[in-house]
Amino acid sequence: MSDVRIRIAIIGLGFGAEFIPIYQKHPNANMSAICRRDEKGLNECGDQFGIEKRYTDFDELLKDPEIDAVHINTPIPDHAAQSIKALKAGKHVACTVPMATSVDECLEIIRLSAETGLKYMMMETVVYSREFLFMKELHEKGELGKLQFLQASHQQDMDGWPGYWPGLPPMHYATHCVGPVLGLPRRDAEFVSCFPSGTIREEMHACYNSPFAIETTHIKMHDSDLSARIIRSLFDVARQYRESIDVYGDKKSVEWPLIEGEPLVVHTAKKPEPEIPEKVECPDYGHLLPDEIAPFTGGGVYGGGTGEEHLSFTQGGGHGGSHPHLAHEFLTALVDERDPWPNARQSANWTCTGILAHESALKGGEIVKLPVETLS
Repeated sequence: MSDVRIRIAIIGLGFGAEFIPIYQKHPNANMSAICRRDEKGLNECGDQFGIEKRYTDFDELLKDPEIDAVHINTPIPDHAAQSIKALKAGKHVACTVPMATSVDECLEIIRLSAETGLKYMMMETVVYSREFLFMKELHEKGELGKLQFLQASHQQDMDGWPGYWPGLPPMHYATHCVGPVLGLPRRDAEFVSCFPSGTIREEMHACYNSPFAIETTHIKMHDSDLSARIIRSLFDVARQYRESIDVYGDKKSVEWPLIEGEPLVVHTAKKPEPEIPEKVECPDYGHLLPDEIAPFTGGGVYGGGTGEEHLSFTQGGGHGGSHPHLAHEFLTALVDERDPWPNARQSANWTCTGILAHESALKGGEIVKLPVETLS
């Protein structure tokens, strides 16, 4: 492994604090700085993790010549503006999902990444979860055979979450189910059709001019005979938290468990009917990582082991052990001077799929095409 060290700054220290000890232990990272608007919280975090360089102002951080890359974990409305500023300031960008809240912002990030040569990676957790990595391994070995269909769901009760969350259209935060159905076959969404169903409480309707409880989207993939279905809900739907992907091949199919913590189900074609399904405990993929950060696939790191956890980690069951894989992919892409996965264009395709699916829902399921700039 190269001994190059990337100087990282983390922006946003709620969920973002999960990544601090990962970067501190990664052999290719220098955990250089943290940024949070609240000075008291900033100093508490800095003291806890022993980080000296601290900023309350993102613009001031971007002026620091000793920072190579930023990892943005701020609220959704800030993602695009901060990513664009960082790219313009000469910093590589990793950003939590979604990439942006508009198609134009996504296209601007693609343009800036291409023009500057700087790397952008949307830190989509599900495509580095152990369940996805298991399906990916089966696919790459040919055990699934020809892929025939994919589906995914992300259902979550967001009551009690702060700020901008109440009333958010389900498909505006859809990369956790869009990413895996496009990521497994390595295809792009070409067009979408989305239907709404049900209504959320009336007091939330005006927040985004959206009353929809569930949005269900069909995705047609570019240069492929594949399509996919995704289901997304945020409020007023009785369902345990679930981020899932089911993949159907002509040799084997794999279905995510219906209840958190249960085994995957692998279906094998041409067996006697009772033997077709098999419950399979999903392996961990820490062996793909440097020894220093492999243990982080198995537990939360928020709060430096104090037992305190961010709500997204608690509900999401640790995001399938994805956090160290995400950090490792971003760092090694910078060290190797290659595009990370997903890169700016792929991240835009996944994000625009959700944005345009909601537009389709508002138009009664009308087909909406993805921008050509997001297609490979």
